[in-house]
Amino acid sequence: MTATNEFGHLDTPLETSNSPALKFEVFAKCSTTKARASKMHLPHYTAHTPIFMPVGTMGSIKGITTKQLEALDCHIILGNTYHLGSRPGPELLEKAGGLHKFMAWNRGLLTDSGGFQMVSLLKLANITEEGVEFENPHDGQKMMLTPEMSIGLQNAIGADIMMQLDDVVSSLTTGPRVEEAMWRSVRWLDRSIKAHKRPTEQNLFPIVQGGLDIELRTKSAQELVKRDSPGYAIGGLSGGEAKGSFWRMVSLSTDILPTNKPRYCMGVGYAEDLVVCSALGVDMYDCVFPTRTARFGNALVRTGSMPLKQGRYSADLEPIDKDCDCSTCANYTRAYLHTTATKETTGCHLITIHNIAFQMRLMLDIRKAIVEDRYPAFIREFMRTRFGKTVPMWIVDALKSVNVDLTVPDSSGYMAEPVADDFQKVPNAWAEPN
Repeated sequence: MTATNEFGHLDTPLETSNSPALKFEVFAKCSTTKARASKMHLPHYTAHTPIFMPVGTMGSIKGITTKQLEALDCHIILGNTYHLGSRPGPELLEKAGGLHKFMAWNRGLLTDSGGFQMVSLLKLANITEEGVEFENPHDGQKMMLTPEMSIGLQNAIGADIMMQLDDVVSSLTTGPRVEEAMWRSVRWLDRSIKAHKRPTEQNLFPIVQGGLDIELRTKSAQELVKRDSPGYAIGGLSGGEAKGSFWRMVSLSTDILPTNKPRYCMGVGYAEDLVVCSALGVDMYDCVFPTRTARFGNALVRTGSMPLKQGRYSADLEPIDKDCDCSTCANYTRAYLHTTATKETTGCHLITIHNIAFQMRLMLDIRKAIVEDRYPAFIREFMRTRFGKTVPMWIVDALKSVNVDLTVPDSSGYMAEPVADDFQKVPNAWAEPN
């Protein structure tokens, strides 16, 4: 099964890479920025990039069936190795023929290594050269996750793309610990490659580390490129660092990583981040934000986030977004969603459908703009709708680095005034869909 063709007359790729379980074809490049539109042929599906991948921790996205995800045109979803390894467990998954068959999903799957959960969610005991030693939350016993164990679990899960186990440190960490983690991650990558038993059926992506240190991140990317992997991830970001540092590390990484292979920026999901990072040359993204914020009654729109639980929507008979073609917007009003949001599972389900549809539509629009070589104009219109006249400084600086200067008026007279805030505090109310 392949995705609907979005590339029109573009039959010949500009760049190609062939790995045993992944073929990557770049069909269009923005003539101004580093953005590109590509096809990524995986064992179970051909995904179009730039792509956003919803997160299904336990092999499912809360309240959404796999058929609904197909209808929303999701090309790849994420599974969490730690949680899937605990339940249902590798033995049952192998018996079922892998996670694809177990969850009735015939498109792309990506699994993380499980290492992030060891650090962020569990009581960490110790990180050694052998692996990550942690305390089991169920019985309090000490457990060890090694690169070999992580790959073994992911081989049993059977995802199209697997991530190496890396030594995860906070993006706010400085000093010798960052360099230690970077080099250890390289060594763990080599152990992961050696342990990988299904290289013709699954792809192993290494992860660029190095914190916010230019020299370390450069060295990390250079070392990973030597391994000639099917694709590469940019990790260790989106952890609370200043956005000015975030975009510089992303751009530095894409400058070094091969142009004919996919680049995956981990943990990124805000709409403005997707638009900016695509301009910086990123192809793949994931984040829990769109589905998690739905459970708090927040619907995503091009102007920001619509907090449907607020009283101002109690009698509003408009859909979330009249231009959205999802089933939620086709059938339900803001007033109904206000009544059910955060109180009934129905409301969470309906807003989740909309938020995933929002992300999918945004990525489709990004790809179309790249294919038609009008991405700079798309960026300007997006930022105008999103922020109005005041745009966060980091966005202005990031886009200026790829030749899109929002401070210079366009043909409509629009120009942005940079402001210090990293994030949008309130939606751009004047442009809110009605």
